[in-house]
Amino acid sequence: MTFGRAPLWATLGLVAAGAVHALTFAPSPLPAWSLALVQILALACAAHATLRAVSLRQSLLRGWLFNFASYSLGLYWIFVSLHYYGGLAAPLAVAGVLALSAFLALFPAAAGMLARWLCPPVALGEPNPSPARRLLVTAAAWAAAWALLEWIRATVLTGFPWLNIGYAHVDSPLAGWAPVLGIHGMALLSAFAAAALAGLWQALRSARGNIKAGDARRNLACALALLLVIAGWPLSGVNWSQPSGAPLQVRLIQGNVEQSQKFDPQLLELGIRRHLELAALPAPPAELIILPETVLPIFQDRLDPAVWEAWRTLAARNSATIAMGVPLRTKGTDGNDSYTNSVIGFNADTPLEQLRQGTTEQRYDKHHLVPWGEYVPPGFHWFVDMLSIPLGDFDRGERRQAPFHVRDQHVAFNICYEDLFGVELLPALHPGANGEPGATILVNVSNLGWFGDTWALRQHLQIGRLRTLETARPMLAATNTGITAAIDAHGAVAAQLPAHQAGILPVSVQGMTGLTPYARFGDKPILVIIALILIAAAALGRRR
Repeated sequence: MTFGRAPLWATLGLVAAGAVHALTFAPSPLPAWSLALVQILALACAAHATLRAVSLRQSLLRGWLFNFASYSLGLYWIFVSLHYYGGLAAPLAVAGVLALSAFLALFPAAAGMLARWLCPPVALGEPNPSPARRLLVTAAAWAAAWALLEWIRATVLTGFPWLNIGYAHVDSPLAGWAPVLGIHGMALLSAFAAAALAGLWQALRSARGNIKAGDARRNLACALALLLVIAGWPLSGVNWSQPSGAPLQVRLIQGNVEQSQKFDPQLLELGIRRHLELAALPAPPAELIILPETVLPIFQDRLDPAVWEAWRTLAARNSATIAMGVPLRTKGTDGNDSYTNSVIGFNADTPLEQLRQGTTEQRYDKHHLVPWGEYVPPGFHWFVDMLSIPLGDFDRGERRQAPFHVRDQHVAFNICYEDLFGVELLPALHPGANGEPGATILVNVSNLGWFGDTWALRQHLQIGRLRTLETARPMLAATNTGITAAIDAHGAVAAQLPAHQAGILPVSVQGMTGLTPYARFGDKPILVIIALILIAAAALGRRR
């Protein structure tokens, strides 16, 4: 590696671009559309650096540096959960964040190297009879490789798709593509726009004053990239779903129980009482009252029956269904204890014994568990033993579970970071095997208190907004510390509570029915498109 002035400054510039890239996933006071523009500009730096590398090894290193900087900054909040709440020593917590970022950076770095191998740069003085076509093929190959590796990152080892580049475009014209191609389709188009911009920059540098040549190379690639981006605007105006039934009156509860206190045996009763008092506050009538993940931080059979009676009394007073996150200990089909991170629904008529046994008719068990937080991968018990994370080894729920039926609506729950996996939410939208209707409303219950007052809260809200675009369903977010919000079927935040403040959020939610193309087919179409692009690049990109 050369340590001359130019290579060093280029390296520092690439790291800085990666850090700027991380900022586009957490909404700021800047106009929302500007985040998408900044993201494409930062991504264009990565495309230029990896595609113009002199070797595959250099391409891999450059891509890794950009993405390591992006993930290290964008996921800094993991340090808070590991150190402040998990009890891990600060140096080890920093090492954990950096190790995860280094691993995640390998995926997009490999994508850049794959595109560089498919479309090696034309050497100075080498004939290039079709510069416009080559620019298009190169940009498409880089975008397809990036989108493919994003999909792999969301799949391998149960997946961790946080900071997928498509999330930066919730408020951009590309958002119109979400109900058609999903998050990975948006990643493909975003990466293509960035690579086309990088190709424009290289073309203008190569033109060396020949404006006509520069224009010829520039116009085709950038016009196509611009056309694909702008096409999202009319798609945003398509109504992919229709109102179903009467609006549901909902009350969301944000208890704001400090994470360091939530599982403290001395303070358990205080946290439970706070949620009960908030739910009982005078407010507009509610047909559904929703409380966050693990609002009861102990197994249901250890709770004093008087507490369950208090909740049933509240349900009777409001003539409402109550849905709350609670860890359940039940008997499995094999007779052994089963432990699940669940949401249960009940009303005044639900028998007390069902509540104590965890056998309520309306129940959702978390399907996609968090490694090291909710289940322990083989060989890693030593790592989990170093942390002070309670309730850390759950059983997995079924992939498709019946939505809760409340008045005219069918409400499908997901827990914590399950809403990162958009394709896994789709089965709930389809009718069940026994004929029950698909979900008309989505609800995410979370406890983001693990991450303090960090970007994680805003990043998670942005993820929820994209899920509503993909499914054309409203989504409610009920959280412990924030951000508790109601998102309409077009991705707009209709109402929200300030983070780290206890409160209630009364909302009226209109359920929707109908399936978007993405809800019907999931990731299959975009994977076919990616495969076709890479096959074409393999045929055309390496041809001189």
